[in-house]
Amino acid sequence: MSSPLARASSLKVKLGALVGISVLVATVVATAGASSRVTPWLVVPVTIAVALGVTQWLASGMTAPLRAMTSATQRMAKGDYTARIDATGNDEVADLARAFTSMATDLRDADQHRRELIATVSHELRTPAAALRALLENMADGVTAPDESALGAALHQSERLSDLLGELLSLSRLDAGLADLRLEPVLVSRLLAEVRDELAASGRDVSTQIRVTPSDLTVHAETARLRQAVSNLLDNAARHTAPGTTVVLAARRASESAWELDVLDHGPGIPPADRERIFERFGTASAGGTGLGLAIARWVAELHGGSVVALDPDPGSGGALLRLALPLKPPPRVHPESIAGERMPSAPPPAAPPAPREPAPRPIPTSVAPNPYLRGPSEPVIDGLFGKLWPETQTAGRPGLVALAAAIGALAALLLPDRNVGIAWSLVLLTSGTAIVLNSRRRSPVVWAVMALGLGLAAIATVRAAEWLVPLSMLTGGLLIVIAIAPVTSVWGVFAAAAAWPVSGLRGLPWLGRSLSRSGRSARTFAIARTVVLSVLALVIFGALFASADAIFGHWVDVLIPDLTVDNLIARLFVWAAFGGLTLAGIYLAVNPIRDEALDLPAGRPVRHSWEWLVPVGLVVATYIGFIAAQASAWLGGHDYVQSATGLTYADYVHQGFGQLTVATALTLAVVALTARKASRADEGDRLLLRAVLGLLCVLTLAVVASALWRMHLYQQAFGYTTLRLIVDFFEIWVALIVIMVLIAGISFSGKWIPTAAILCGAALVLVFAGMNPDAWVAQRNLDRYATTGKVDLNYLRSLSADAAPVIARSNLPQPDRLCVLAHGPGANLTGDDPLEWNLGRSRARTAVAGLDLSAAGRGCETAYSSD
Repeated sequence: MSSPLARASSLKVKLGALVGISVLVATVVATAGASSRVTPWLVVPVTIAVALGVTQWLASGMTAPLRAMTSATQRMAKGDYTARIDATGNDEVADLARAFTSMATDLRDADQHRRELIATVSHELRTPAAALRALLENMADGVTAPDESALGAALHQSERLSDLLGELLSLSRLDAGLADLRLEPVLVSRLLAEVRDELAASGRDVSTQIRVTPSDLTVHAETARLRQAVSNLLDNAARHTAPGTTVVLAARRASESAWELDVLDHGPGIPPADRERIFERFGTASAGGTGLGLAIARWVAELHGGSVVALDPDPGSGGALLRLALPLKPPPRVHPESIAGERMPSAPPPAAPPAPREPAPRPIPTSVAPNPYLRGPSEPVIDGLFGKLWPETQTAGRPGLVALAAAIGALAALLLPDRNVGIAWSLVLLTSGTAIVLNSRRRSPVVWAVMALGLGLAAIATVRAAEWLVPLSMLTGGLLIVIAIAPVTSVWGVFAAAAAWPVSGLRGLPWLGRSLSRSGRSARTFAIARTVVLSVLALVIFGALFASADAIFGHWVDVLIPDLTVDNLIARLFVWAAFGGLTLAGIYLAVNPIRDEALDLPAGRPVRHSWEWLVPVGLVVATYIGFIAAQASAWLGGHDYVQSATGLTYADYVHQGFGQLTVATALTLAVVALTARKASRADEGDRLLLRAVLGLLCVLTLAVVASALWRMHLYQQAFGYTTLRLIVDFFEIWVALIVIMVLIAGISFSGKWIPTAAILCGAALVLVFAGMNPDAWVAQRNLDRYATTGKVDLNYLRSLSADAAPVIARSNLPQPDRLCVLAHGPGANLTGDDPLEWNLGRSRARTAVAGLDLSAAGRGCETAYSSD
């Protein structure tokens, strides 16, 4: 994905625009949400998510060249020079990427030249060296007499070896790629004559005919190199022509700025398929040649800014025709852009930076070992931020999953705003949770238990009218989803996996980008979005015109389409972003779960001596024993002892410190976990001591939990019942169940199952809590207390939900108080629900107050019966 800021010519400008636009978008979103009275619980996360999304969109592609260069540098250090950097921008990073690509090309060419030179030496020196060694060994062993013939053969092989070394040296110098030419005027006819005489001196039975037009043709060149090129061309022609025949050297001025030299022999000719290969190193080795002469000739031609090619001879004449084309006045410095055997580009380089030339496919050296944690060119910086703890196991984009999350968000935006808790909430919660769990690859009994409990939690919104139960069920359902998609085995794992869900909104941004642009579908996605926007716009405009023109059509519109105002529309957009984003983050966590190593703390290092943990834990045990002894003395001594010892009534005494007891029981579990982590289990004695001390601590904790529950019971009898106190009772029961799990795990020192079991038990307790109808249960207990003591808090009864209306409607409260509580509390606002907000609690409440005249109730309830 290219950056929207790609046209900016400076990285500073890009960063400034990125920050400015992101802040502007976040400000607009937050202001719109606040002005539309959207709850901050939706405004803050949606604003952060939108700002991150805009930042990711604007920053896409900005740092990709830097990451690509880092990866390419590491590969180049291991001998792989095939990496190329794609740079389409105009800023400093793009310039650096283009310069890096040019450098990589030069390094690749240099490395290839080195490899080819080694191959050249090893290949060509082997034959003459082996022949010379064989001759010398035969003469040393007496197999061959050291006569003139044998010595001549040895001399011939040594001369061939010397010539080969000279040619290799010349070619290696040319391979340097940058050559300075010492140009001077050269009379072509004289140069050709000197080359002809050298050939005649070598003893070849081939004559040479020279034709120069005009006869005084003079060119500028480096004499030594030009003679080397012509000598190699003439030598090649002489070796491939029959003895007694003639080789023609024909030079002429081709234009005002160039001249040509044709070398024509009468040999077998060159097939068209081989005419390019003969200029490669070792392109041919027939007739005693080394296969390097024509390669050197082409390099000399290219150094002078010209070329050498093989052409078809004139009709009727056989043999081969090689043409050397050179400028009359070459530039003093030429940088060839090709290796031997590749044609030099004839057109001058463009003014703009040329696109990097892709190298020929070459296998990556085996010494380059793949690194699974090395970020490649296409991997965003977010991957490096999360590192090894959260790598993407499935990097391919999933447009279908993004569309599913968007559809769930749209469903929530359509159904939830302006509706009471009811079927719509259950439908949205159930759909979102199911979409997340089913995309997880885990399938186990835990997953099926999660789905069953999740179904019950989602149904709470339909069964109970108490709206505060919905956040509780959502929080519990979220923990269930976490243990369904992540294998948590510790308390730290629960927190890490739970935190990974919202963090997925950041971790999954690159995956979201790949999903939106997968397989070239970005254009199609944009076309679909554009079509939807235009269609909705047309529907709104024409629908509004026709609705205002016809009353019946307007009535149909009111029935089919919700009443949308600006504030209402903004609220729905926030709901869509919140539910869609939360669902998409959960789906990403299910598809790419966080690594198990991130969910577990490193193994603890046990202490050396048992007393290091035994002393502090023993003090905690002693404190527990002292507290239980104090509780026993208060229970045995009764009210008089409590009042004489503390000056408090028994009711005040049991109320005192209940919150501290709740915290103490929770901290005890932390003490047990830390002790089990640090205590030594080297031998049976250590394990027995650990079991005994922690087992005693857990038993004492259960006693404290029982004491806390008893104190809460007495306090409720004295001061009344509330849903918060009932929640605390259930929390203490849940803690007691966890303590019992710890006791069971201590038998085998295997407690990895405890976090999952604890969350499942907690979810089951939430279902039991919702099933007992807490508002109705609390109302009933307070009314029973009123029947016994004559005390009741009418203001608190007014704060209960519609679930308590049937209990209050049939209570023994005086008629004015009963009607007042119902009219200003559980029985208020019980207007008819539409089918999507139907709720069992409100339905029962409407039935309970159907025969009561609530309009006769006053504005305020009497407080004569209220207690403190």
